[in-house]
Amino acid sequence: MAREDRALQIGGRTFGSRLFVGTGKYATWELMKEALAASGSELVTVAVRRVNIDRPDEPSLLNYIPEGATLLPNTAGCYTVEEAVTTARLARAAGLGALVKLEVIGDQELLWPDPLGTLQATEQLVREGFTVMVYTTPDPVLAVHLANAGAAAVMPLGSPIGSGQGVLDVDAVIKIRARVQVPVVVDAGIGSPADAALAMEHGADAVLVNTAIAAAADPVLMARAMKAAVEAGRMGYLAGRMPRRDASPSSPSEGRVSQPAGA
Repeated sequence: MAREDRALQIGGRTFGSRLFVGTGKYATWELMKEALAASGSELVTVAVRRVNIDRPDEPSLLNYIPEGATLLPNTAGCYTVEEAVTTARLARAAGLGALVKLEVIGDQELLWPDPLGTLQATEQLVREGFTVMVYTTPDPVLAVHLANAGAAAVMPLGSPIGSGQGVLDVDAVIKIRARVQVPVVVDAGIGSPADAALAMEHGADAVLVNTAIAAAADPVLMARAMKAAVEAGRMGYLAGRMPRRDASPSSPSEGRVSQPAGA
């Protein structure tokens, strides 16, 4: 029996597209805008540090976000709880809203999330009324703690940021999905449409892709490919794949019409 298809809801918002996209590393803002539109994404994340929130009269990448897309400011580049919380506050004060992607990095070389800092910052921002989508390690136990702390979505990394290594621990996605009630968004490391489809096939509610689109030879075409891959992966998850087993004939021999003798 196929799984029930439920709408993707985060913080009171409903999203038709399960592909979320980023805005970094594009050659030009015009190319970024075209790729974002081609992706069909309804949620676009921007690093607060890259937005001219204190210089509203200057050109800004916000002018190149497709109309109708929900903006997701993120705390990229923050290495302490205090930095991340302050950055989120600045984004809200600048009118970017209370929906935020929380990142607290613990290792500057690995760009690996700090689990303790991430949990502490989640608790603080939730107390302050933020809707927190939290970037985290692929740890099922930590995911439960984050959901219990009030996270609106948990976002386990597939592999290190910008690495394009794909989803290295698919089993972690399955285990996290089974243990939290909030949406699970695989974030970071996706390098190809196959990676995005793999995450979706194993139960991710959405994926967030940036570098794989921005660094492609043709970002607009890659954005379309990611859109199709996410849709296919979601349908595959809902349909339920066949079990893995030893070889067996695809056409059963039982009930087959026998060839007449001498024919």
